[in-house]
Amino acid sequence: MIKFEEAYKIVIDAARTIGTEQIDYNNSLNRVLAEDVKSDMDMPPFDKSAVDGYACKAEDLKNELTLIEIIAAGTIPTKGISVNECSKIMTGAMLPKGADTVIMVEDTEIQENKKVKFLKDNSKSNIAYKAEDIKEGDIVLKKGTLIKSHHIAVLAEVGKTTIEVSKQPKVAVIPTGDELVEPEIKPKDTQIRNSNGAQMVAQLKEINIPVSYIGIARDTENDTFNKIKKAIEEHDIILLSGGVSMGDFDIVPKIVENFGFEILFHNVAVQPGKPTLFTRKANKFIFGLPGNPISSFMQLNLLVKPFIYKSMEYDYMPKNIKMPIGKDYNRKNAKRMSWIPVILSEEATVLPIEYHGSAHLNSIAYADGFISVPLGVYTLKKGEIVHVRQI
Repeated sequence: MIKFEEAYKIVIDAARTIGTEQIDYNNSLNRVLAEDVKSDMDMPPFDKSAVDGYACKAEDLKNELTLIEIIAAGTIPTKGISVNECSKIMTGAMLPKGADTVIMVEDTEIQENKKVKFLKDNSKSNIAYKAEDIKEGDIVLKKGTLIKSHHIAVLAEVGKTTIEVSKQPKVAVIPTGDELVEPEIKPKDTQIRNSNGAQMVAQLKEINIPVSYIGIARDTENDTFNKIKKAIEEHDIILLSGGVSMGDFDIVPKIVENFGFEILFHNVAVQPGKPTLFTRKANKFIFGLPGNPISSFMQLNLLVKPFIYKSMEYDYMPKNIKMPIGKDYNRKNAKRMSWIPVILSEEATVLPIEYHGSAHLNSIAYADGFISVPLGVYTLKKGEIVHVRQI
């Protein structure tokens, strides 16, 4: 049994990239940029008004101003500003020549002689100057960026509608076990519904990874062999749940070795998820996750997801928040790192959820995240700062 930190390093070091491809930026959510993206123009492309108001000369602010033009966004001013003149201008519209200030419309009034009067002593310029945000040729998004919705806005702004991204690994999901039935079937006395298949597929879809559900592999060498064989032929990564522990019907390690896969580790000092298996053959990889649902859920988060991202040349760093724990937490065994489901209280503390073990799936139904208890640590004292890994 190896420490979790060792297992994590083995997984990350084993990751292999698959190459790159060109895609439409509208389809790029949760993809990883394989190139630097540069702006094809200055931003703003011209001096423009940052407010609705009147463009004028700052030296004339104490004087009545003659209105000479109305400038809408998207139009070019036809008149320049001379002494004691102004043009009414809309937010985003091009600044007329001669103007160096835009006074906000709410800071003005129209006099009886139809002149514009500024009601304050001074004003900011209220001008967005050409290229103050971005210069043509500037890098706006760096290679290795995991694309989110705000990045797509940046791509649109600079006209980068076709982008180069890292190819995604193809992933197959195979739950194992004679006791499993699919969710639409009412279980008989010794059966349970297959929740692992659904949640594993869902976790991969959340990060936009192509995933195939192969189906339940029964606890026979023939059926498990055939389903793994099918998955290997068409996928880069195979995720199995169950069949990896030490029972008489835990046949997965033997079968993957028969396919020529090298076992890089089999047992990890982590709870839940001790009997996690990781194997490699050339650029194909198999993860054998435990059958208990919280174990498979956690190890997919802790090991599989970082591995998938690394294969796309992205260093996945989950966002953790630091908060005090709201009550003492004690455990009897500290031989493994432990992950505990928690909720965030209204008092801005972290509260462990009642948790009966890795088969207690409902314990995470309303969880906000998990906290880790390091190997060798038995107690977390009330008020102690913990790191919450959000779900």
